[in-house]
Formats: sequence, C-alpha cells, structure tokens
Amino acid sequence: MSSKHTTAECVDPEGSSKRRRVAPYQKNACLRLDFHTHILPKSLPDFKKQFGYGDDWVMFDHDQEKVKVKGNCRMMKNNSFFREIEPNCWDVDARIADMDRDGIDVQVLCTVPVMFSYWAEPQHTAIVSKFLNDDLATEIKKYPKRFIGLGTVPMNDPVLAAEELRRCVKDLKFPGVQIGSHINSWNLDSPELNPFWKEAEELGAVIFIHPWDMELRGRHEKHWLPWLVGMPYETCHAVVCCLLGGVLERFPKLKLCFAHGAGSFPFTIGRIEHGYNCRPDLCATASKHPPKYYLGKFHTDSIVHGQDALRCLVSTIGVDQIVMGSDYPFPLGEVTGSAEGVYPGVYVDKADFLDAPQKAKVFAENALALLGLDLKDFIQE
Repeated sequence: MSSKHTTAECVDPEGSSKRRRVAPYQKNACLRLDFHTHILPKSLPDFKKQFGYGDDWVMFDHDQEKVKVKGNCRMMKNNSFFREIEPNCWDVDARIADMDRDGIDVQVLCTVPVMFSYWAEPQHTAIVSKFLNDDLATEIKKYPKRFIGLGTVPMNDPVLAAEELRRCVKDLKFPGVQIGSHINSWNLDSPELNPFWKEAEELGAVIFIHPWDMELRGRHEKHWLPWLVGMPYETCHAVVCCLLGGVLERFPKLKLCFAHGAGSFPFTIGRIEHGYNCRPDLCATASKHPPKYYLGKFHTDSIVHGQDALRCLVSTIGVDQIVMGSDYPFPLGEVTGSAEGVYPGVYVDKADFLDAPQKAKVFAENALALLGLDLKDFIQE
C-alpha cells in the first residue's frame, strides 16, 4: 500500500485530537507506532514430547500457586524455571490497556527470541514457526487497527525459511519477519543464507534483526552482562556482517531493521570504516563499498536509553532511518514502570535536537513507509 502520508496531520494544537488518545506525559499528538514489541501465545504444545528430544523447548506453567504475582505465568525449560512473565506478554486485551495508557496507537508484534529454536531439527523448527505465526495472525485479527505482525521462520534451513517467509507475507499478510543476529554457527553473511535473502528481497519483506544467544557463562555470568553488553555486541556484529560481508551488495533492495539502535555500531562505525581502509586485505574481501556507503540503506529502532546516545544514532544512521521501539513488555526496554520517568518513546519526546516533523517521522512515518503500510488503516475514529 502507499505510504504517502504524514503523521504530522494527527497533531491537534489544542490537544483535543479525535484521532487518538495522548498520554499526559507526551509532548505531541502525532501517531505513535511501536516497532519493537514481543508477544507469546498463552499456551504451547509439549514440543519435547511431540518431537521426542530436546531440553530447550519452552513450556508455560499457569499454576497460580507457583507464581510470585497472581495472574503471571512461569516460562519453563526442561521442567526448570526460566522466567516469570506478566499477562501482557500473551493477553492482547491487557496489552491494549497498556497501549492506551501510554498513548501508543499501533504495536508491531513479534515473538520472543528464545522461541526461535534454531538449535532444533529444521523441520521441527518449521513446525514451531508455523504454530507461532498462526497464533500471531489470530491475535492480530482481534485488533487489526492496533497490531501489525512480524513472523518467525526456521533460519536453520534457509530454504524452509524462505517458504515460511512467503507464507507469512502472502497468506498471513505480515509485512515481514524477525530473525536472530546469527544462526547457530552462521553469521548473517554466510552464503548458506542466500536463498532466504533472495526471497526476502523479491517479496519486499521487512527483516527485523534481533540480538540473541549471547554468551551466558564464564566472565559473563555477573551483572546481567549478556543483556547489557552482549546484546549491543551481537547487534553490531550482525550489522557489520551484513555490510562487510556483502549482503546488501548482493541484495541491495533488502529492507533491514536492526534492534536496539544497531547496538554498539553507531559509536564504532569510525573504527570499522578505518579498518576497511587500512586493512582491505582483511576487511574489504566481500564488499566493494566501505561501511559508511551503506548508511541510509538500512533502519534501526530507537531503543538507546539516553539523549546523547539518541543524538549519536540520529547523526550516524539518519532521522529518516529510525523507527520508535520500546521492547515492550520487558523491563530492559522503554516500558512504563521499569524505571522512574520511563515510557515508550520517552527519549524521542525529550530530544530537543529533533523538531516536530522529525519526531513524527520517528514515531510512525518511517515505520509505515518501511512496512509499506498506510496511515489511514490505523487511525482510530
């Protein structure tokens, strides 16, 4: 669909827009689309029993005698506690209530990376992917003006991944999928992934790249280091593999969006560019163009947790390439209640270096253009 629109049209100078609700702490009334949120089904099959192997299949335990907070659910792996999650992780009505509280008009929904299941037999990962995608499509149909879906695909078999991507786009009407920052031993520039990249380019599908499978042991066991340091590294690693590895050279029309503001990439692009120039024998072996050539040719979300970091992201990536994201409903994201004064889009709201039209781009225009969707399909009358 056409993306010729402007969310600035949503601004009502008197603060009485009929098109949307505005949370009291927000500074403007442009449409707000949260590109980075996660969702899970309420229940999962017993995949270990179904497939006959594996200790890493996730199960949900809704036994209210075991949870710390009533209404919550315990995520289990190999019958051991993994994480406790709140109802807004699977209940779209609870999610809608939070969105209304936060003034979020639309969320892009994708699974939690622990569900990727790339470690399993590819045909089984494909079954899990189809289950998650079908469940996601069912939930979106309940509120089609509030939710957009990004599916998941069995990237451990790129041919199967291409097939499921095609089904997501053609049958389920998702504009794209979410994948991990690496696929087992494959980096994103591994030639094995070419069938998937080719299909994504031909379909015009958005590929949202999310960090996952960080090192958890040894020196990384303390201080939540896999999430605080490992995730930014993983995302930067994925970006650099796509640039130096020639992914965007081979498939120049790919629509890539990297989570968490591309991780540490915006701050280290100078070092990466210098490496390309001073050691072409090591860094310029798969790409004819230096890394900075590709700036403006991919997107990132805005989750960088501070004004200085956001300024660096805008300066490096460009305001037209950034989409607002929160990582809802998890506390390390921009989630209301996770820390004092935090809510989805807080640092974009506070950015005195962005004017109103630029903020309107980050809050929704860029995302709608990237996804190939139209503003009119999401306006609440």
